[in-house]
Amino acid sequence: MEFKFTPEDDAFRQELRSFVQQELPDDWEGGGRWPEEWDWEFTQDMRQKLARKGWLTMHWPGEYGGQDASPVRSAIYNEELAYLRAPGRDIFGVRMLGPTLMIHGSEEQKQAHLPPIARAEVQWCQGYSEPESGSDLASLSTRAVVDGDDFVINGSKIWTTLAHRADWIMCLARTDTEAPKHRGISFILVDMKTPGIQVRPVINMAGGHEFNEVVFDNVRVPRRNVVGEENRGWYVAVTLLDFERSGIDYSAIARRLLDETRDYASEASRDGRPLVQTPWVRNELADRYIECEVARLMAYNVAYLQGEGQVPNKEASISKVFGSETLQRSANSALEILGMYGALGRNEERAPLKGRLQEHWMIAFSHKIAAGTSEVQRNIIAGRGLGMPR
Repeated sequence: MEFKFTPEDDAFRQELRSFVQQELPDDWEGGGRWPEEWDWEFTQDMRQKLARKGWLTMHWPGEYGGQDASPVRSAIYNEELAYLRAPGRDIFGVRMLGPTLMIHGSEEQKQAHLPPIARAEVQWCQGYSEPESGSDLASLSTRAVVDGDDFVINGSKIWTTLAHRADWIMCLARTDTEAPKHRGISFILVDMKTPGIQVRPVINMAGGHEFNEVVFDNVRVPRRNVVGEENRGWYVAVTLLDFERSGIDYSAIARRLLDETRDYASEASRDGRPLVQTPWVRNELADRYIECEVARLMAYNVAYLQGEGQVPNKEASISKVFGSETLQRSANSALEILGMYGALGRNEERAPLKGRLQEHWMIAFSHKIAAGTSEVQRNIIAGRGLGMPR
């Protein structure tokens, strides 16, 4: 078996790379996990340019603003933008909500929400986790009570990425308190401008503001905004998680960090010779590069299965857990190689790699938690992949 891209895919990768490098400012630094936070206006402008090129939603069906491109082509797109630390991608709308609506949404919901996403006119966020409900997502307590043709929502969500930028939120709420906990949940689309919604910033340990707490205080939402059946939103939610976990970002971010660490070690010297010639440094880099390539192939396997019409549940979990842990190991190795100076931040004069490593190292912890912890992923792999008892 040969793991090769088609000539058309290779040509697309080069065209995309050239376009993005041309559009990025010469002094563009990008961020850690969310480069968008460094310049939101530029992010929106970049996203619109990608939409006009037809790349933002190219894997969507043509009827919803896509090009019917293969999931592999879409993975190439995500890999290149992640490696270049380029803003403009729409993970919540394009990757997660859009494909989920195509499976579970009504025709009215598709027509209302998919075209604005394809035109880069709307920002979504994900209302899943709660202060007392993280890995055990089905234990959520946010309530949506029927009142005529509406739901009235009360509760809160935590770690809601980009909620302070979002126009809409895809929200899980309990709509039947008497049903088993996985059965009494509904998946509801909520306009963030609805009265009663409050967004509170949550600053992470790297000093970034990507997370938020979202509080719902008697928020009135039309019942027609439920995706799928009422009280059966869990099945919609896990469909979305499969799309969320199938990304190639981890290996691309890690590979970029390793490339920069390798270049630094080639120029820096220790004991009169380049640092990269030190045996343990070479071994660290070699091990991490091998893991990055394995993680990359796992992610492309997920894309291939999607292209074959399959929903890669266990495969997505395998890719997610290995990719996120590879990224953390890569950040650890880079910090070991750069030494104590690697812990300096962006504003420190003697910080190597412009102080980016400190940020990467701290944010790497969150990748093993977001979209389902490594422990949750291993449970999925054991139960759905290996058929082991619960």
